[in-house]
Amino acid sequence: MPLLNFGTILGFAAELEAADQEFYRNAAKNPACAQHQELFETFARDEKKNEQTLLRSRREHVTEMILEQIPDFTRAPFLSDRTDALTMNMEETLAKSIDIEEKAESFYLQAAEKITALREVSLLFERLAKRRTAHKEQLASLK
Repeated sequence: MPLLNFGTILGFAAELEAADQEFYRNAAKNPACAQHQELFETFARDEKKNEQTLLRSRREHVTEMILEQIPDFTRAPFLSDRTDALTMNMEETLAKSIDIEEKAESFYLQAAEKITALREVSLLFERLAKRRTAHKEQLASLK
């Protein structure tokens, strides 16, 4: 499905954050991941904050989102199968977490380039990409 404008991009970003938040909450509850429960809880809180920030930005820029059309941008490359983190072993959870972070990082970097007309939002996406890079690095250090 295409991401045609500012509103759909921010809406999709908020959906990603909510899905990732749920994944990390479940990973924190998974007995196989008990040794990293605190990290997964922290990531879930981070994604909740990101979601709230995105929704606030969407509300604040409602007039701009009507005008700006975004060509050649779709959801597909950024979607990830979030198999229930409650049933995964630790290795699977770490691998899926890294995949989720890589896709989110890529999405935010590409979205930042697509929304150059709204510099404040572009900068927000760059900050979110950096947060996801930091998450990815933390996860990679656990392997």
